[in-house]
Amino acid sequence: MSTAGKSTSGIEKAVAEDGFRVQPKGFATKAIHVGQEPEQWKCMSVVPPISMSTTFKQFGPSHHAGFDYGRSGNPTRAVLEKCIASLDNGKYGLTFSSGLGVVTAVITMLKAGDHIIAGNTLYGGTLCLFKDVAKKMNMSVDFVDTTDLAKVEAVLKPNSKLVWIESPTNPLLKVVDIEALCAVVHKVPGMVVVVDNTFLTSFFQRPLDLGADIVMYSLTKYMNGHSDVLMGAAVMNDEALYEKLKFLQNATGIVPSPFDCYLVNRGLKTLALRMERHRTSSLAVAKFLEKHPKIERVLHPGLTSHPQHELAKRQSFGHCGMLSFYLKGGLEESSQFLKSLEVITLAESLGGFESVMKLPSRMPPGLVPAEHREALGITDTLIRFSVGLEDVDDLIGDLKQALEKL
Repeated sequence: MSTAGKSTSGIEKAVAEDGFRVQPKGFATKAIHVGQEPEQWKCMSVVPPISMSTTFKQFGPSHHAGFDYGRSGNPTRAVLEKCIASLDNGKYGLTFSSGLGVVTAVITMLKAGDHIIAGNTLYGGTLCLFKDVAKKMNMSVDFVDTTDLAKVEAVLKPNSKLVWIESPTNPLLKVVDIEALCAVVHKVPGMVVVVDNTFLTSFFQRPLDLGADIVMYSLTKYMNGHSDVLMGAAVMNDEALYEKLKFLQNATGIVPSPFDCYLVNRGLKTLALRMERHRTSSLAVAKFLEKHPKIERVLHPGLTSHPQHELAKRQSFGHCGMLSFYLKGGLEESSQFLKSLEVITLAESLGGFESVMKLPSRMPPGLVPAEHREALGITDTLIRFSVGLEDVDDLIGDLKQALEKL
């Protein structure tokens, strides 16, 4: 697709009314067309077909048409990987059976004795992999506040090989200065910076353009957007990194099914439309909650009250449907509020068309140690809210009635 390689310099510097950078033109076009060319199929199918075959006929030994075995490659998966890479202005894309599959592949890329720096507020599954798996592989891990570059620089070592960050973080919505962090970290030779971009997606933030080496996603969330697929992805520009991760994708067998690839590819076609709706609805909800007397504090990078509001405007094109807020009271009040919801669902996960809430301190139970939660401010009154695509007036109405019952 001709738009895939176009420069967006100059366009990205424009600022919208809410202070965030203006989205460069062409994103929705790439999401709909890159990798989808009908000419690649003899039948000229406009919608890429689902190739379920696990094996492919060869013309001769090791002489094939690009695919030999389903774990090593698949036409439907290849279509998706090409499209996802283009959305991040990346050269290479790889998909995995889950977001944690990406983390597993990246850790496996390292060796015993290597040092990892990770944010101290992370998705619980990522935290567990670093804390309970990487350390068993004789890797050392330092968890630090990655919004404080001095703290990151203080733990850099000659054997440091990986920095893993989320921005915004889960569930506290802290925003990391990705460009500044990369400049600090890349002073150490061989360092790889991975940014988990699951919350904002490539529509609202492009970490590779800010200096990151790998951008990863739980495609389960916004990129698919329909709460019916488990999948992860990694995008990069460095060919050596790509070859390492592609080998591990195949060698470890953490690959997605062709049918799931088809579903995510379909989900990308409405990504731009969905993210704009999530953006406007979440900000409206955040502003409502911020004024409510039973709410202690609201965390949303689009609010001027957010500590990194100006940074968020400078490095991203907007914000997604994610916000968190503190209720006044304790666990009893949080539980009563969550049980009183009628439109919004109490459930795990995020980024689907439906609105869901969770209590990070208790869901899932025991994933993050209590002492770690409390030190970070993940209390029993902190509620994470994934604002969906319902009518925003209905969502605010549901919040009102549930808050009135407290």
